[in-house]
Amino acid sequence: MALWGGRFTQAADTRFKDFNDSLRFDYRLAVQDIVGSIAWSKALLSVNVLTQQEQQQLETALNELKVSVEQNPKQILASDAEDIHSWVEQQLIEKVGDLGKKLHTGRSRNDQVATDLKLWCREQGEVLLGALEQLQNQMVEVAKAHQQTVLPGYTHLQRAQPVTFAHWCLAYVEMFERDHSRLQDAIKRLNTCPLGSGALAGTAYPMDREVIAQDLGFSRATRNSLDSVSDRDHVIELMSVASLSMLHLSRLAEDMIFYNSGEANFLELADTVTSGSSLMPQKKNPDALELIRGKTGRVYGSLAGMMMTVKALPLAYNKDMQEDKEGLFDALDTWFDCLIMAALCFDGIKVNQERTLEAAQQGYANATELADYLVAKGIPFREAHHIVGVAVVGAIEKGCALEELSIDELKAFSPVIEQDVYDILTIDSCLAKRNALGGVAPEQVAYAVEQAKGRLNNQ
Repeated sequence: MALWGGRFTQAADTRFKDFNDSLRFDYRLAVQDIVGSIAWSKALLSVNVLTQQEQQQLETALNELKVSVEQNPKQILASDAEDIHSWVEQQLIEKVGDLGKKLHTGRSRNDQVATDLKLWCREQGEVLLGALEQLQNQMVEVAKAHQQTVLPGYTHLQRAQPVTFAHWCLAYVEMFERDHSRLQDAIKRLNTCPLGSGALAGTAYPMDREVIAQDLGFSRATRNSLDSVSDRDHVIELMSVASLSMLHLSRLAEDMIFYNSGEANFLELADTVTSGSSLMPQKKNPDALELIRGKTGRVYGSLAGMMMTVKALPLAYNKDMQEDKEGLFDALDTWFDCLIMAALCFDGIKVNQERTLEAAQQGYANATELADYLVAKGIPFREAHHIVGVAVVGAIEKGCALEELSIDELKAFSPVIEQDVYDILTIDSCLAKRNALGGVAPEQVAYAVEQAKGRLNNQ
């Protein structure tokens, strides 16, 4: 039985019912709907709509239903109820009879769903914070093990200067740390309670909404009933955080796909996150990473869809808002799955240290060191830059590295070059000189690893 049938003399067309009903996806809010209903029963007790005995009877029945739903949430889908609110009420009436019909006094599905959704977002946000922490921890452990592993750094996808594999890992740890911070902020902002806002104008019963908010673990009650039932900022903000984090995951995936390629051969992914070809027996494909990269667009699509849905809605509630849940559920599910999969990709990873060192040495990555050497000898940097550029051309023509040129060959480019130049052209020297905070020098990377571990331990 629908919650709103009294005004109507004809039954809804079955095609409309299929189009209108939301139970097939909002069943995921069952636990939150039950928890909110328990809080509402206490609020009704406080204004003498329910007696103590009635409230206890309702709370007992709701808790029993909550346990049943937690054990088997898919049982809900067998019902033809319009939405999760209708289903919970139907189940409650079956348990306690007409008493169950009193629970909705003073409450609207508008403030009910707004509360359910915020409870779900808060809970799912905490799960996602844990997944971000798990990924960061995994990457920090890999960084700790590869502090001495030299890796070519790139700009424009051209070899630029040598870094380390640890430094590369920690770059993504920083990105995911910002995602973690943004998610914490989003959870803090959404942690306000709409219950008691009614359909749009507030409830007619003199209950203390701050007590309701406290009972549900919210930081405070919302301040405006019109805004309370129509606000979906938290949905959009969570999707936005997910989208930016998926951007970071996609960049990580792209780097690793390249590093895993036969052309780079910097690393090998574990068998557990790769697949083979049905035709080519030799193939080992980075499918997990490619799917992370591909699913990024899916999350972006959910965000764009939701923003287009809300952009011109008048106050207060409109049925358009029912479109919030499928995109939100899918976006956050996808983000969570990708975070877990990204962490798994670092489990059993093998880094080809000989190949990464060779690649770092091949790209004239020490050219900047030679320019700095000339500056130290009194040559202006712009002139030193030109001299080294000419020297690189000479080395390319000879088919050798800068450090493989003889001292006489180097002096031909600048007479100030002495034998000590070879000490600064080594990879170790290139790394060691970048010793300012955030640099790639071994002691800075070691410091960064310990700092990252400390932050994660305190989260």
